[in-house]
This record gives sequence, C-alpha cells and structure tokens, in this order.
Amino acid sequence: MKPVRVFHVIPSLPEPLEPLREIAYNLRWSWDHDTIALFRRLDSDLWESSGHNPVYMLGNIDQMRLVAAAADDSFLAHLERVSQTLQTHTQCQTCWFRHVHPSSGKLLVAYFSAEFGLTECLSIFAGGLGVLAGDHVKSASDLGVPLVAVGLLYQQGYFRQYLNRAGWQQEEYANNDFHNLPVRPVTSGNGIPLNVEVQYPGRVVTARVWQAQVGRVPVYLLDTNLEVNSAADRQITSELYGGDNEMRLQQEILLGIGGYRALEAAGVAASVFHMNEGHSAFLSLEHARRLMERSKLSFAEARELASPSLIFTGHTPVEAGHDYFAPGLMDRYFGGYTQALGLNRRDFLALGRRNADDEGEAFCMTILAMRMAAASNGVSKLHGAVARRMWQSIWPGVPVEEVPVGHVTNGVHFRSWISQEMNELYDRYLGPQWREAVNGDSWRRVETIPAEELWRAHERRRERLVAFCRRRLREQLVRRGAPNSEIEAANEVLDTQALTIGFARRFATYKRGTLLLRDTERLARIVNDPQRPVQIIYAGKAHPRDAGGKELIQRIVSVARDPAFRRHIVFLEDQDMGVSRYLVQGCDVWLNTPLRPMEASGTSGMKAAANGALNLSTLDGWWDEAWRAALADSQRIGWAIGNGEHYDDPAEQDQVEADALYDLLEQDVVPAFYEIGAGHLPRRWISLMKGSLENLCHTYNTHRMVREYTERFYVPAAERFARLEADSAAAARSLAAWMGRVRSEWPQVRVVGIEAGPLGESKVGDLLGVRARLRLGALAPPDVAVELYLGALDTAGEINQPASFPMRHVGSPGNGEYIFEASGVPCSRSGRQGYTVRVMPHHPDLATHFPPGLITWAG
Repeated sequence: MKPVRVFHVIPSLPEPLEPLREIAYNLRWSWDHDTIALFRRLDSDLWESSGHNPVYMLGNIDQMRLVAAAADDSFLAHLERVSQTLQTHTQCQTCWFRHVHPSSGKLLVAYFSAEFGLTECLSIFAGGLGVLAGDHVKSASDLGVPLVAVGLLYQQGYFRQYLNRAGWQQEEYANNDFHNLPVRPVTSGNGIPLNVEVQYPGRVVTARVWQAQVGRVPVYLLDTNLEVNSAADRQITSELYGGDNEMRLQQEILLGIGGYRALEAAGVAASVFHMNEGHSAFLSLEHARRLMERSKLSFAEARELASPSLIFTGHTPVEAGHDYFAPGLMDRYFGGYTQALGLNRRDFLALGRRNADDEGEAFCMTILAMRMAAASNGVSKLHGAVARRMWQSIWPGVPVEEVPVGHVTNGVHFRSWISQEMNELYDRYLGPQWREAVNGDSWRRVETIPAEELWRAHERRRERLVAFCRRRLREQLVRRGAPNSEIEAANEVLDTQALTIGFARRFATYKRGTLLLRDTERLARIVNDPQRPVQIIYAGKAHPRDAGGKELIQRIVSVARDPAFRRHIVFLEDQDMGVSRYLVQGCDVWLNTPLRPMEASGTSGMKAAANGALNLSTLDGWWDEAWRAALADSQRIGWAIGNGEHYDDPAEQDQVEADALYDLLEQDVVPAFYEIGAGHLPRRWISLMKGSLENLCHTYNTHRMVREYTERFYVPAAERFARLEADSAAAARSLAAWMGRVRSEWPQVRVVGIEAGPLGESKVGDLLGVRARLRLGALAPPDVAVELYLGALDTAGEINQPASFPMRHVGSPGNGEYIFEASGVPCSRSGRQGYTVRVMPHHPDLATHFPPGLITWAG
C-alpha cells in the first residue's frame, strides 16, 4: 500500500546529548576508538546488533538510556572530549597539507570510485577496491588534503553470504535504509533535495545526491531509486556489480557523467580528477565536454586542457577484469553525446580501442582512461610492470619499460584496522606521530616496546578472535539447521594458545584459497601436533557468478567437517569489515597464495602486519617488493612461498608451491612460534614481529600513499591545469593546434642516417659521441626531442637495460635535414653494446613524454 504522504522521523536527543547527532553523521567515528567507546557506553548490545551504526542506534535506543546519559557527568565529559576532537580534526589547523603545501590553495581533488568501504554499516563496497578507496579518503582527511569523493549509493549494496548444508555459497540481498544510515541528502540553498539528470537512450534519468561526511572529506553518492524514474531506471543503483553488461554501462555513465554533474550542482569546483579503476572513466569525456562549453573550445583543445588534470589508477592485472562494451551498445548510449563532443563515430570509439580502425573491437574503459589521463599508475611495483606489458600497444613503438604507466603501491589506513591494544602500545612507545609517519624514524622505536607487553597485547587479541569465531560459528550452524551436537561442538573449536593462520579475501580461483589443503594428510599432521598445534581461519566471498570460487569455499567447508580438522579449521560466513578486523588483529600468521602476477597489490596482509601478524605469501603484489627490499637489507619480516618462479603447467605450479608452503610451516613457522625463551616468551617470534613492524609499517599505509599521490600527481596536475586554462585557455588552444600540426606531419619524421658514433671497440670510461641526420617535414627542431638510446645487447640482439641521452640540434645543412648530436656519453660498462636514435614530440606544455603513436626510431 502506497502512502499518501511521507515524513521523516529523526532521533529525539536531550539537549545535552545533541552533539551526538553530528558525531554520528561524521564517519570519523569509524577510526576513532574513543568515539566508538562513547557509543558503546550508551548501549553496547545495540551497538553490536546495529552493525556498528550510530545513526540507527540513536533512533532505536531506549529513551530512558538517553535521559540517564544526559544526567551522567562522566558521560557528558566523554561526549565533550569526543566533540572537541572532531571539531579540531575538521578545522584542519595543523594538518600536513596546510603545513607542507601552503601555496596550493586552488587544489581540489575529486576522487571517483564505484565502491567505498568506509564502515561495515554502509554496504556500498564489495572488497579490496572499495576498502582501499575508503582508506584513501580517510587518510586524505587526516592529512588535510583538499579532496572530495564521488560514488554510487546502492539500494542493496553487495550481497550477504551464507552457506547451505552442502557448503555451497548462497546470496541474499538486504535493502539499505538510507534514512537510518550515516548519509544525508544534499540540498540546494532553498532546502530542496539536490538532483542531477543524465541522458540515456530516449529518456532522462534523475539521480538524487547524498553525502557521507568522512572527517574533513565529503563523499557524494548518487541514487536513482526515485519515483520520477521508470521501474527499470530505479534499478541502476540497486546492486553493486549486479545485472548484465548493459546495466554495468548504465552504472558507469551515472558514476562518471552523473558524478561530474553532481559536483557542479553542489558548487564543487574540482581542479583535479582521480579515477580509481576504469569504472568512472566517462568523467574524462564529461570534463572535456564542459570545458568545451565553458571556454568555447574544440574537443581537441578541451582534451589537451583536461588531460593534465586527469589521473587514472588501475587495479586489475587480468585482461578479463576490465570493462568492455560492444560497439553497438556504445552507439545506442552515446550517439548524441558523440555529436556534443564534435566527434565522428570512428574517432569517439577510438578513444576506447587499441586499434582505431578495428570496427569489431569493443570499447574498453581502461583504454579510455589511459588515453585521456596525463598520468596512469598501477598499485604495486610488480603490477606497474604487468600493466606496462598489458597496455604497451596503446603506445606503439615505446619500449615496454618506458610505457608511461608507473606505480603507487597501495597502503591501509592504520587507525581503521589497528586494535585498541596496539594503538595504545604505539602511543606509549612510538609517540603520537606514528599515525602520520612515512619514514622509518618513529617505527624504529618498535624495538623499545617490551617483549612482554607486545606479546600480551597480541595474545588478548587472539583470545578475542577465538571467542568471536566460536560465537559466529554457532550462529552459522543454527541458521543452517545443524544438529545440536554439532552446534555444541562449536564451543570447542580453536585454541586460544595455538598458532593461528588467517586467510580472508575474495574467493577467486587465482587466489588459490585451497592451496594449503592440497595434501590433507600432511596438513593433518601439522595441525594435530599435540605439542605444537596449528589452526586456520578462513573467510571471504565468491562472486555470485563465479562457480570456481564457490567450489573453493565448498572444499574448505568439507575439509573443516572432517574429524581430523574439525577443531582446527573454521570458515566464517559473510566477511565484512568487522569480521576482517577480528582476523587481522588476532591472527599470528597471514596467509596469501595468489598465482603470480595476478594479485595487483593486496592490502589485507598490510592490515595484519600493522597488528603484529607475520605474512606468509607468494611473491605477488605488494609482498613481492616488500620481501625483496627486506632481503636486500638482510631483514626478517615473514616468509615468502617460492621465489616467484613460473611453471607452464598450473598443476605443477600448485604442487611446487604447496610443498614449499608445507616445508615453511614445518621447518620455520611452527618451530619459531613454539620456541619459548626467557620469561616464557617466544623471543624469536617476537623479534620477527618487531622486524615486520619496523620495516613495513612506515611504507605500507595510506598516509604515505596519499602523500605520494598528492606530491607526484595532484599538486603538479592542478598547476598544469591552471596554466593551460589561464587567459581563456590560450595555452590549451595553442597546444592543441601544435599537436594537430605534429600529428599531420609525423609521418614525414625520420632518421635518415647516423654520421658518427663508436665502432669496433671502446673502453670503459670512454666518452662517446653520436651524430644523426633527421628529416622533420614541416616541423622544426624545437618541436622534437631526439635521444640516443644505448644499452647492452641480450642474446637476441635487443638493447637491454637501456639508458637514454638527449641529443641537441647542432646544424642544418639544407635539403630539409637537421643534425642532432649527443656528446660526452659515458661508456660505463663492458660487454656487447648497441645504440639507436629515437624522436618524440616536444612541447613545454606536454603532460607526457610519449603521446600515443608519436615516436620514430632510426633504422
């Protein structure tokens, strides 16, 4: 039955408790132990049953509890302290950005992501990508980086997971009640809810704009579940990653184009746009279109102006993980939009294709983002290398190692993941500066933490993890209709003193969640050792359409039911941020077994490391660079499974790495944990914990990550954009005209001869000189950068580990030829060497060294 009128009921708070309302609606509480303790004081049981949702809690708490709290001097003092801390945080008087970049007043970054993992009660994320986005926003708030975020407010969010009696994953979807969540509708000046419109084929879709406040950072979220829309269009924001490919396209149009319009409608004038994955890449087109309108530019001019302000971060090293849309689907949704950009169909589709002339090639969102953005990066050193190989064809002729895709290794927001016990320990011995430390100075003080205190704090967390697992397992069994005997046996699973291994992540086949179960007889001997028992806690979801991932979960549940493992292996259903916190805070070892190099970064191991757990992982993602750096410094931080070898036979790969995993457990991990030294403490294990904390924590956190994005990308991007936009975008117009001339003339550019250079033998230390003759068509020497490309030759005769040296224009003999020379080039190593000469466009306003398709080599 539809209502005739709708009204909104808000919590009724006694006047002294009114500050609780703003505290509840600012998600800074999600990483502040003192604020969480405040809500627990009101009603600890309701805090847990609400899913850690203070807005719902305040609307459903017994009014007499509020009255009693309003008369409690101790509670009011606690409230005043929390309220003052929030005010201090939001005022940003002493933050890092204001201190280090006081002159960057015009910088405002708009960070777009399809999902945000901010807190467990706001279910608009699926996994690691969303949690990374949430941690990025939180660190931006802590550091005072001027940033807003844009995403979608899903009616159902991601699914809730439960297992049937056979251990097969089932999915259920619960509706988000936005009015009982820490989000508020954005309103215009007259109090009317702020809506934006986006054109879809034959219709206009309206989206409401909501806001979640995350410390200093507003997160704008779009919602199409409005009566003005058709029933089908109301479903666009129904489910995260739900529906078919067309629904995915509709969501990404709303995110990119609708999100850009939402910022404009809210009066937010962003100067830099950061696309977190390709889902939001359409914002680059909307940015160019609006610049065309505002400054009366052509698309070519607007593209040159927009590009420096666009940053793209990719997270997917697997080809199938990128979004592709059929040309016909793009025609249907972008026919009118293409005309608004002043592009023909071929040139529009070419923005998302490797080969502009391949009419059958699908439109790829990652390619669109890379073609439009001046800066692109992967999320670990290894992933950057993988991405350069994967997308090299976008920059034909550019050596793979120079493809302009760098890396910024991911991190985690420590205060969202570190237990209260560890937080207090760090405050006491490292000083409060550990929260923002991105060098090793603060973390070297880990050595001053008494071994007894570090170990007791960790043991308390393991005890809580075991208690949580038993409680959760009982609930799962009751829901599953298990026999009473099985439910009662849940009270006996796990051991508070046993070595505890955690494995919690999305269940995709490449993550190999069952690698540890490959030889169950050998594993049974390990876990059932009466003197040195081992236990394993699993958690994670498979995508609803990933049968292979579901089979992995079923396999784990089947093994866990075996009497040999019943007390030693547990699978926790419905992993969320709350479950993840228990695991990363309480486990002794964090296990990660992806098939290299398919894990772009992975951040769960960083969360565990910050809580004192030791990583045991294959050399993939972030662990590859962390392990190799520690090895170079002779530091012990955990264990590596294998050495990054690749086998052509997947079964052989699994067998070799499973054997290596068992060997590590039997020979290194288990003995180190149970080796008791002076004071009845595992001294060797504690030494490893301290080594891990000291060597990993100052690097693998989002404060370091956000500072890196700010100084390498955000600040320079804003400065370049401002320079190009000045004087009615005069510099952008000039750059576009120059680029048009360069593209038309580039087929005439060639190296016609090498006039001088080393022949025969040279000695180490000799200074080399090379002279080359070029034809440039109608271009002039200042329009090009000419480089000598020199290096050792590999067995195939290819230049390996090259270095490039600029060549300067030294003469113009006529006949349209120019002489360029490199002199004083050091001959730094012996062996068979080779060189060549290359030519690229050069302009002081170019944002990239390698514009796609514009490079010429000698020969």
